[in-house]
Amino acid sequence: MGQKTNPIGNRLGIIRGWESNWYGGNDYGDKLAEDDKIRKYVHARLAKASVSRVIIERTLKLITITITTARPGIIIGKGGQEVDKLKEELKKITDKEVQINIFEIKRPELDANLVAASVARQIESRISFRRAIKMAIAAAMRMNAEGIKIQISGRLNGAEMARSETYKDGRIPLSTFRADIDYALHEAHTTYGRLGIKVWIMKGEVYGKRELSPLVGMTKGQGKGGKQDGGRKPRRRK
Repeated sequence: MGQKTNPIGNRLGIIRGWESNWYGGNDYGDKLAEDDKIRKYVHARLAKASVSRVIIERTLKLITITITTARPGIIIGKGGQEVDKLKEELKKITDKEVQINIFEIKRPELDANLVAASVARQIESRISFRRAIKMAIAAAMRMNAEGIKIQISGRLNGAEMARSETYKDGRIPLSTFRADIDYALHEAHTTYGRLGIKVWIMKGEVYGKRELSPLVGMTKGQGKGGKQDGGRKPRRRK
């Protein structure tokens, strides 16, 4: 089972929380569509800011959006000008009051979304896919990841027949629910078609109780470089 399912969805409610946190009645579909619209807009608007996750909370009149990023300075801007602009733009889209929190990712080498996006970006810049993948794996293992796996599929190097190649270091126990595994899928758009890039990163194992959504309910100003490692057993070097 663990080999076939999305590792994040497979751990929801166990060691992983949801990225949309609200209650919906008859307007559930409208809220869900609006969440998707917000996420697409934020990722497109902040394409150069290395955005990983967009977590959305709702109350009756307020939408709180928490953005996790490796480059918070680009989002905030000089004196907070850029984040204020973004807030006004999102107000127009949602027609509601919006609060934005910024959470800095201290170790982007261990974030599957950022790793997959980085590999895709390098491939689009005509860097060898093998070199880009091996560099990403080496960087993750240097940052004490317990394991990383990257799979790339498509017309590799422009070959007529599509194929898949997988590169791995360390361990990725997909069937262990307490294993803290991050997962992401990105696409690289090349002159000979699209390449799919999947990334799995094993950060450690979670023991005891853990807050499922540590960024939910975060008040303004708490997002400057919080820790994402709470509850995991540290890796031991031999």
